[in-house]
Amino acid sequence: MAGKLAFRISRNIERTGRPPIPQAYKWAEAYVATPTRPLLDMSQGVPGIPPPRPLLERLGVVASSPATCGYVPNAGEPLLREAMVKEMKHAYGEDTDVTPDDIAITAGCNLAFVAAVTAIADPGDEVILPVPWYFNHEMTLSMLGVTTVVLKTSPEEGFIPSPERCAALITPKTRAIVLVSPNNPTGAIYPPSLLLSFAKLARGYNIALIIDETYRDFITTGVPHHLFSPSPRPSSPSPISEPSEPWSWRSTFIHLYSFSKAYCIPGHRLGLICASPALQPSIQTALDNIQICAPRAPQLALAPLLPSLRPFVRGTADALAARHALFRAVLPPRWRVGAQGGYYAFVRHPFAGVRAQDVCRRLAQELGVVCLPAGFFGPRMEEGGEGGEEERWIRFSVANVDDEKVRRVCERLKECERVFGWEMQG
Repeated sequence: MAGKLAFRISRNIERTGRPPIPQAYKWAEAYVATPTRPLLDMSQGVPGIPPPRPLLERLGVVASSPATCGYVPNAGEPLLREAMVKEMKHAYGEDTDVTPDDIAITAGCNLAFVAAVTAIADPGDEVILPVPWYFNHEMTLSMLGVTTVVLKTSPEEGFIPSPERCAALITPKTRAIVLVSPNNPTGAIYPPSLLLSFAKLARGYNIALIIDETYRDFITTGVPHHLFSPSPRPSSPSPISEPSEPWSWRSTFIHLYSFSKAYCIPGHRLGLICASPALQPSIQTALDNIQICAPRAPQLALAPLLPSLRPFVRGTADALAARHALFRAVLPPRWRVGAQGGYYAFVRHPFAGVRAQDVCRRLAQELGVVCLPAGFFGPRMEEGGEGGEEERWIRFSVANVDDEKVRRVCERLKECERVFGWEMQG
């Protein structure tokens, strides 16, 4: 039994919510799996396939070399930073204006977010987050004493945030707007025109726009955006006034990226911050106090392989797009997809007046389907409260499972309509 501490816990840590995914796994412990009724996990966003074989082999060679056991420069291996410039031109277009000096390698994208916020915000400052939010972003802000300002989205608009509503939330304390596209948890893919509108909004108010693009490589319909271009394509008309100066992404935009999903190496903890060289010294100060340096072996393994891994990344994206289509096709008719993309589908359950948390709990405990309720991705709901419209949404991670398991999950969703005994609503 743990003894009583003779000192107090940080108040910011006490105010920070606990990671919610262990709660879902706790529910699943009550399920008795059998060979014909296994546990089906669509909760955490984890790659459902192993890394490509050349990367695994290269990791083994690099990690076993004594020459790679020392520190690496705080900004990361120069070879990987140079290689990522080429990959970003491949992803965003050849006119992408990025150099190695804009790039810092981090121990995962979560740490990239921590470092970025640490570099630009003080306790008591404000950062705007759309809801539903990625819970680690809100937890980071709470831990750092930064106030989260909620930008509501709606299923009627596909959970796409509004620049106009965002503008009304900006105050003298606002330091940044944070977006995730493709979104976690909703899966919504923000159009390039929308991202440009947010960038111009941020520039007009002299605040930062932070975009977490962890799931960028799973967009199969075109480039994610044109913000890195010296002359980005104009956005749709907006009542928001725009700055008169020519566009320069370095004045406003902070790009975050993760190697975990595209290359299936979440355990190797590798991410990236792309930001102006004028901001990089501040980011490096934060990183030096948090990580010293990012893991060296995956940096050296990836750097020479990135161009050759493009077919693997694209093949994974195409397979995931097909699985999204399958999920949508076999989902029971009363379960409605509100948004889909990247790793996730955000789905409205059919039970009238029932909180998504109660639906997810019973799905895990009784039917062996693990998924996450909307309440895990927004301000805390009162326990026992009625399930309003915003509490009827559930995140399914489509990347975790193969096609057969997608079908089994949807069969069990149909089954729960019968066995849960709740009133249903179309």
